[in-house]
Amino acid sequence: MRVACALTGTIVTAAVLLIAATPTTASAGDVFGELRLPGEAAFIVGHRGDRAEAPENTMASLELAMDGLEFVETDVQLSRDGVPVLFHDTTLERITGDSRTVGELDHDDLRRLDAGAWYGPDHAGERIPTLDEFFIALSEREAARALVELKADWRPAEVRTVLDLIERHGLRGRVVLQSFSLETLFAVQRVSPTTPRIMLIRELPADPVPLAERFGVIGFGTTAESVTAVPGAVDALHEIGVAVLCYTLNSDDRWQEVSELGVDGIITDQPSDLDAWLSVAAPGD
Repeated sequence: MRVACALTGTIVTAAVLLIAATPTTASAGDVFGELRLPGEAAFIVGHRGDRAEAPENTMASLELAMDGLEFVETDVQLSRDGVPVLFHDTTLERITGDSRTVGELDHDDLRRLDAGAWYGPDHAGERIPTLDEFFIALSEREAARALVELKADWRPAEVRTVLDLIERHGLRGRVVLQSFSLETLFAVQRVSPTTPRIMLIRELPADPVPLAERFGVIGFGTTAESVTAVPGAVDALHEIGVAVLCYTLNSDDRWQEVSELGVDGIITDQPSDLDAWLSVAAPGD
C-alpha cells in the first residue's frame, strides 16, 4: 500500500511538473505592447477600479477606470453557489459590515449587501458585482483590458467557470488571469495553457527566469521593494519577453523608483495622479 501511494504521488508530481513546463502561446507583447526601457512610461492599472473616485470593486469604480485607462484590476471569489463575484477581502466586514465570507453566502444573499455606503452617502446602494456583469461592461469598451486576480486556491472546474465567461463575451486576449496561489496558476495552465497569466509574488527570487519559464507566465506582479532588491531582475525577465508590474504604488517617489528600473506597469489607487505625474516625468511616451 505504501509503495502504491508513493508511486501515485510520484506520478502526480511528475504530471504537475509537466503541466508547469508547458509554455503559453500568449506573450507579454501581445497584451502589454513593447516592454519598457528604464525611464519609459509604464502603463497604468486602476487597482480595484478607480478607488480615488468610487468604492473599490463596484461597477462605479470599475467603469470609471475602464473609461479612462487601458488596464483595470479586480478580484474574483466564488459565492457559496459558485457564482464568480468581485470582492477582495477575506471577510465582508470592512466593506459591507457582514462578518461572513463571500463563500459562506449564495449570490442572492450577496446582492442584498450594500458595498458602497462605507465609502460615502453618494455611493450607498452599490452592489457586489458578478464577473459576468464586469465582463459585459468590459466588452463594451474595446480599448480596455483587465487583470483579474483569482483569490486563494481554485480547482480546474472552478477556473473553467471564468474561462467560459471570457469566451462568452469575446474577451480572449483582453483578460489576464493572475494569482498568488500556485495551485490556481497550475489549474489555469492545465485547463487553458494559452490564457495569459501573471504570477503575483511578494519577493522575486534572485534569478526569476526559471520560475517564469516553469509556469509559462507573461509577467510577474510584485512589490517595489522586490524589484529594487534584485536590480537585474527586470532586465533578465525582459530578455525572455516577460513583463514586470508593481503593486500598489501611490506616491511620486515610488513611481520614480520603479520607472527608473523599466517596470512595465504600475498598479495604483491613484490613476489620475499617476497619469499626471507621467505626463511630466515621461513626456511624449
